[in-house]
Amino acid sequence: MSKKELVKIAKYLNRKDINRGSSGNLSFREKNGFVITPSSIPNDKLNEKSCVQMKFNGNYKNKLKPSTEWRIHRDVYLKRKDIFAIIHTHPTFSTAIACMNINIPPFHYMIAMAGGYDIKCAKYATFGTEQLSRNIIKALEKRNACLMANHGLIVGAKDLKKASRLTEEIESISKQYLQILKSGKKPVLLSRKEMEKNIKKIKDYNYGKI
Repeated sequence: MSKKELVKIAKYLNRKDINRGSSGNLSFREKNGFVITPSSIPNDKLNEKSCVQMKFNGNYKNKLKPSTEWRIHRDVYLKRKDIFAIIHTHPTFSTAIACMNINIPPFHYMIAMAGGYDIKCAKYATFGTEQLSRNIIKALEKRNACLMANHGLIVGAKDLKKASRLTEEIESISKQYLQILKSGKKPVLLSRKEMEKNIKKIKDYNYGKI
C-alpha cells in the first residue's frame, strides 16, 4: 500500500458518494505506525503530500494535522494485528441505521462479508476520544466492520482495496435493510449455522477491481 493508493481510494469513495467533502478518514499500517488522511482537507483536494505519517505514540511530522479520528485508527491497529487498512466513512444508509443505534441482523448472506453473524453498532462516544476507540474495538470483535452510533461506519481489512469494497457492500446492505424496515415487515433471518457456512465460503470471494 502507498500514499498514492490512499489518495486514489479516498477520491473514489467521494465519487461513489460514500463520503462527501472532508468527512471520513482512511489509513494504512506501516512497520512502526500508519499513514492517515489529514484533517479538514476535502478528499477531492488530497494529494500524496497531504497524507500524514504517524507513529503509534501519536507523534507526526507534517504541516497538516492528521484526521481528528486518528486515535481510532491507532487503537484498532494496536489491538488487531490482522488489520492493515482502515476506512471510516459517513455514508447515507449506514449512518441512518447507526443513528437508530441498532445492529444489522443476518437478513442477507452477504452480511458474512463483515466476518460475523451480524454487523454490530458500537455505542456512542464523542468523536476522537479513547472511549469511542474502546466501543469500536468491542463491536469489531471477530468482525471487520461495525456501525458507529450517531456517527457512521468503520471498516478494517488486509488492504485498502478490500476495505473499500467492504465499505461499499455494507452501504448497499444498509440500503436494503432500511427498505425492509420501511415496509413495516420483519425479514426472515438466516440461522447462525447458515451464517457460519457463509463466513467460511466468502473469505476468498473476489469483489472486482476499483
